[in-house]
Amino acid sequence: MKICCGTDIIEIERIKQSIEDEKTGQAFIERVYTKKEIEYCESKKAQKYQHYAARFAAKEATFKAISDQIKDKYSITWKDIEISNNLQGRPKLNLIGIELKDVENIDLSISHCKEYAVANVTLLKK
Repeated sequence: MKICCGTDIIEIERIKQSIEDEKTGQAFIERVYTKKEIEYCESKKAQKYQHYAARFAAKEATFKAISDQIKDKYSITWKDIEISNNLQGRPKLNLIGIELKDVENIDLSISHCKEYAVANVTLLKK
């Protein structure tokens, strides 16, 4: 068995500035986040930027964890990775159109505070 990990941390303010940019904000959101992710984050009102940042960090961490499973960095897009929550509120990683070989399990953990969001993805391969 082999364990692959990916971790990412990001400043929430950086994501907030990217989203609020009058010229490129909407394009940024549409390029990085799926419709479901946007709906979820927008539902969080004042804390929406924390949730956007956490999902951004989770996508980056996923890229890192699965990097040896993909042909090159251009064979995957931001929207190929979708972060949702299960019924208990635990974050869940959905890979859209990506098939990973010999993967038994993928686990995702995300957290955020006032200034930072962090994510860790652990992949267990046969």
